[in-house]
Amino acid sequence: MLLIVGALVVLAAIVAGYLMEGGALLALNQPAELVIIGGAALGSMLISTPLPLLKRVAGSFGAFFKNGPDKQDYLEMLGMMYQTFRLTQQSGVMALEAHCDDPQSSAIFSRFPKFLANHHAVDFFTDSVRVIIMGGVGPFDLEAMMDLDLEVHHHEALKPAQAIAKVGDALPGMGIVAAVLGVVITMGAIDGPPSEIGHKVGAALVGTFLGILMCYGFVGPMATSLEHKVDFEGQYLATIKCGILALSKGLAPAIAVEFARRSIPAELRPTFAETEAYCRAPQADSQAEAA
Repeated sequence: MLLIVGALVVLAAIVAGYLMEGGALLALNQPAELVIIGGAALGSMLISTPLPLLKRVAGSFGAFFKNGPDKQDYLEMLGMMYQTFRLTQQSGVMALEAHCDDPQSSAIFSRFPKFLANHHAVDFFTDSVRVIIMGGVGPFDLEAMMDLDLEVHHHEALKPAQAIAKVGDALPGMGIVAAVLGVVITMGAIDGPPSEIGHKVGAALVGTFLGILMCYGFVGPMATSLEHKVDFEGQYLATIKCGILALSKGLAPAIAVEFARRSIPAELRPTFAETEAYCRAPQADSQAEAA
């Protein structure tokens, strides 16, 4: 939603200012300039970007219309950790093996659909718990392993944003290319009437305008938006890491969950009372025991 609102604000501000200066909107209607700039930018992306990354870039556009994890997502994740850690306290860590092997069929995980829909979070949680189940790995080594996992995930998740950002950085240059081509055309008609020459010069300048506008008004901010979403997802995974580390140290479920809760950004962090009420809900306890 913010993507659409922001784009409309950018366009409205530019068009309004242009009209206030007495500009003619039809003078900005230069499809050929868009073809040159857009086609050249697309071609440069095809040259510089491997095919697997191109597919990820195409798939990342849906993320513009999604929000990062909110307070309810974090609360649900804390509840999931409390139920799994409580099962560990009651029956031992081996009781989690079946849940980690098939999370989609788990009686615990199925109670938390938002968490279960986040396959990166599910994989990170279950893989880390499997290491604890295997044994022989201390909390220090487990933390190093999870940090490595988070670093790799963050690096890979940033690649679509970086690819888009590089295309955005090239757009002003593509605008200059379009402008130079317009000047070449103008020079070919230099002996024409002044109105015709003025029209051609204006079309060339529109190319520069469009390249700069697309870079700083749209493509650059879109890449930055993707980077923020990657950071939000990384923080969500880091919260899971805090809870699992506390579990590996043998802390009680409520204390392990509190470690995780304290790592949540302040604006999204549930209160202690909210977390306790959610984790200890009677229906949650009864279903966890049935599992």
